[in-house]
Amino acid sequence: MVTPAVRRKAAVHLVTGHQVSQRRACRVLGLGRSSVRYRSRREPDGLTRERLLTLAAERRRFGYRRLTVLLRREGLRVNHKRVYRLYREEGLAVRRRGGRKRALGARLAPMVYERPHQAWALDFASDSLACGRRIRFLVVIDVVTKLNLLSIADTSISGHRVVRELSRLVEVHGKPGRIISDNGTEFTSNAVLGWCQERCVDWCYIRPGKPVENAYAESFIGRLRDEFLNETLFLSLTQARAELAAWREDYNHVRPHGALGWRTPAEHAARWCPVDLLDKPAGLPTTPQGQQTAIFFSSDVIDRAGVSSHVRHQPPRLY
Repeated sequence: MVTPAVRRKAAVHLVTGHQVSQRRACRVLGLGRSSVRYRSRREPDGLTRERLLTLAAERRRFGYRRLTVLLRREGLRVNHKRVYRLYREEGLAVRRRGGRKRALGARLAPMVYERPHQAWALDFASDSLACGRRIRFLVVIDVVTKLNLLSIADTSISGHRVVRELSRLVEVHGKPGRIISDNGTEFTSNAVLGWCQERCVDWCYIRPGKPVENAYAESFIGRLRDEFLNETLFLSLTQARAELAAWREDYNHVRPHGALGWRTPAEHAARWCPVDLLDKPAGLPTTPQGQQTAIFFSSDVIDRAGVSSHVRHQPPRLY
């Protein structure tokens, strides 16, 4: 008998089962009478429990911490301990298989990135349609803001397609300071190597068999597979593209990210520059003549105060 609830039950059992007074039962158990007579004044959990079950059904791979953030966004005054209690009572915990720990040698210290567009991480994921045809997903992540800059789905993605998509991203966001990827044939093709030489982009390849060196993209691929690919049945490539676009919008603007203080990647990116310039190029500012302009934020012009020296000292280039 450790918890107060269990000791109160024991006192009630002595009173009802052995016909002893409450005073004597408390003296035998070493329990205060005020503790036995205590009645909980906790607010009912009906609304919180109902919303928790609804959100857990919609976001089946979310844990109680991320669900707590979503509940607070809806205006419910709850703390993580209360949500965890309800989470346990409803049996919503998601089991994960842990891998066996292995001894590792010395690792090189990874670089620390502090500003947006200092580094982009690229990787591929694969899945299949209901008919069995394989489809591939190419994703691009900003290492600092965790913003999903690009997510495309197709039956085949070549090195030339990678170059075209990266060129489009550079036109919108500016040239990154570094691009990190594995040694896949698409990333080591002549098209990619020629594009890097032409654009003077620093492309860093991880060592073969060391995916941890591209942990940013690997982590995102894990979330993509756990929360989207494993939860969705694709009937056609068109549906896969539409579902992927909707999930990307939800990831960037709705889903709270634990590494960012439970802010969304778009909210975190807004600390350095407007979200519409990062993720929605259609909303670009206009000149007095009505022409659309785009401000390109790169790693060498964005300072820690969140103000671009490019904006302060140079006129914006026409988009």
